[in-house]
Amino acid sequence: MSLNTAAPEPRAPPEPSRRRQVSLTLFVVAVLLTAAVAVGLTGVYFELRPAATHGNVQVTDDLGRQVTVPYDPSRVAVLGPNIMDSMYRLGLRSHVVGVDCYAASLGGIADDYSSDQVALWNLSQSMCIQIGPTFSIESLLNATPQLVLAATIVSTASVEEISVTYGIPVVMLQPSSLGGIQVDLDILSQIFPVASAAAALNVQLASELYNASEVVENAPSFPIVLVTYDADSNGYWTFGPGTFGESLIEAAGATSIGANATFAYPELSPEQVLAANPQWIVYGVGFGLNLSYYQAAPLWSSLPAVQAGNITGLDSNWLTEADPTMILQGLPALIAIFQPGLTQ
Repeated sequence: MSLNTAAPEPRAPPEPSRRRQVSLTLFVVAVLLTAAVAVGLTGVYFELRPAATHGNVQVTDDLGRQVTVPYDPSRVAVLGPNIMDSMYRLGLRSHVVGVDCYAASLGGIADDYSSDQVALWNLSQSMCIQIGPTFSIESLLNATPQLVLAATIVSTASVEEISVTYGIPVVMLQPSSLGGIQVDLDILSQIFPVASAAAALNVQLASELYNASEVVENAPSFPIVLVTYDADSNGYWTFGPGTFGESLIEAAGATSIGANATFAYPELSPEQVLAANPQWIVYGVGFGLNLSYYQAAPLWSSLPAVQAGNITGLDSNWLTEADPTMILQGLPALIAIFQPGLTQ
């Protein structure tokens, strides 16, 4: 689990918006699927778009950078669990020669990837490219990648060093919304010969987003919620405006108490959370976090949602990694919590 943006200091308590909002992405998906042409249109889009067969291709990444990359590179460094999820689902695991990790003294690969992910994706400590507490360019160069796919856990300075100093292209894949996850699959399908796999996966994602849009459309009200992925003596970390986490909460038919925060990833003080009075609290578990961990946070037992038993723990990866699993598993899980009367 790794949130890919440094979190600032907490600010004044946000005033949650109660407006029901359906994003343009969800609206378009709903139209396509209602017309029963989503599968065909998606397939046609991927199949008709010209694809390279050799040499280089140019892609535009999530930061708006135009990057020239080798087509179908066989040695790829993946610096972000969200990207590894997509690579695996597209059948590209064999291309991956290195993944992000922290120093061995800080947990190594287990600090960024869960035991389930390590087993499913066949990862090992030998693949470790150290990105924390400091970035190790040596560990990246030792993997001899032809391409680096990175989330924003990698700093701008490191991207410059990799691409300018060492001539290794870097494509940044860090979507800021659920719809951006689908865009990233498109980017990967431009780099690798996986058009059919990307089209099929995007249809799965479109189906889940359409189901979510139906729930949102029929929801009698949006509960005000706190979705927290960590807590400490100063309060509770959550998602602010313009983040994939806030997009996830909204798509699940709820309103985050961090929706109008000043920063993208605010830490709300216990007093701020108490004043916002969330009706539900969802907390991330895994990577050493469990219910007891959150129970030790300030004012936890004083929160009305806790007293009412309206608390649920979910896999942290479902909440913090903007990837296909967030839509396929995290989104339905949150809908079942926030809108139980509208789920089957």
